[in-house]
Amino acid sequence: MKNPIDSLNKVFDSRVRLGVMSVLLVNEEINFNDLKELLQVTDGNLASHLSNLEENGYIKVKKGFIGRKTNTTYSITKAGEKAFKEHLGGLENMIKGAK
Repeated sequence: MKNPIDSLNKVFDSRVRLGVMSVLLVNEEINFNDLKELLQVTDGNLASHLSNLEENGYIKVKKGFIGRKTNTTYSITKAGEKAFKEHLGGLENMIKGAK
């Protein structure tokens, strides 16, 4: 019998990465400052988690400008959406199995 924990994705173990993916699943895109405010984390903490998600191919980063000010937005990739939904399914199965 397969261990239910095997269906969980280690990348999403972090509460910050879990939060980022949850936000991006329901928003087409979001900028850095809004994400930081939503998750209540520091710039450095958020940046390192975003880098991890980008390196794994789960999010896309778009850098641009609003006037002269830089604006970085993030969106979920198809691979990211698939991996995160599988992770959530694994969590649901673990919860159902614990009852």
